[in-house]
Amino acid sequence: MTRFPDPDVTPDGPAYEGRLLARPDDEVVDQGIGFDLGTLVSRRGILGIVGLGAGAVALAACSPLATSAATPSASATPTTTGTPTPTATASASAALPAGEIPDETAGPYPGDGSNGPDVLEQSGIIRRDLRTSLGSSAIVEGVPAEVTLRITDIASGDAPFAGVAVYAWHCDAQGRYSMYSDGVTGETWLRGVQIADANGQVTFTTIVPGCYTGRWPHIHFEVYPDAASITDAGNAIATSQLALPQAMLETVYALPAYDGSARNLTGVSLTSDNVFGEDGGALQMATVTGDASAGYAASLVVRVDTATTPSAGAAPGRP
Repeated sequence: MTRFPDPDVTPDGPAYEGRLLARPDDEVVDQGIGFDLGTLVSRRGILGIVGLGAGAVALAACSPLATSAATPSASATPTTTGTPTPTATASASAALPAGEIPDETAGPYPGDGSNGPDVLEQSGIIRRDLRTSLGSSAIVEGVPAEVTLRITDIASGDAPFAGVAVYAWHCDAQGRYSMYSDGVTGETWLRGVQIADANGQVTFTTIVPGCYTGRWPHIHFEVYPDAASITDAGNAIATSQLALPQAMLETVYALPAYDGSARNLTGVSLTSDNVFGEDGGALQMATVTGDASAGYAASLVVRVDTATTPSAGAAPGRP
């Protein structure tokens, strides 16, 4: 059972890390996103680490949600729920892509408030590990993966874009999106936000997504100017998708947890995909290392040009 932190008793009322609780009668983890952001800033100051990502001080969630759909099935192998050892990062020395990250559709399942549900208003959304629903400890089934994005600002000579907030989301091993798909509308797994460190980097602990009909396997992400901006999807300065390499996918999709994904993958290619098809995902293909037993590490350099106006739009089919 998850143990929530206890507040300190002060003459002025309950407090946590020197700050009075905004909602004295509620748990520390149930104070709202504003309190979460204040806690993040406070811890960064105490540790004295410039650009520390929120994953290093992952915040607790607001309240338990239904988790039956997120509990790994008995057929899953032990390797599908472990934590991978990162073996690749989008290092500062990595070669820059040839151009700006393409603006892409956020799809019909963004969970950012632009199309119904809004996970970005929920306490605990700033986190590194995306494999559970907020407030739950049940890990969603799938081969573990560490996904690192390094954001650069083209308008500033490709300087590391420190401090930007990156929201990432994707489907599970069965192609379902939390908050939207039948049976998992009460889940919030595989969604979360990280704050870029001094190198412009964010890293998410997640799983390899499955393949559903008509789309090449991918991970969605939105880049916001800062943590305070994530509560309005209109503030995003870039919206795009990360593609995964075929060889890795074919290995992963041979596992029972990904039943149906291998068949769906044969029906699509990077050139026929309605998002990556224009250039075969040349600017969006992740560099991947690892294996299905220990987990994978995927990395991508994301060049954002703040001198241009974001133009992400809808795409046909199921983005």
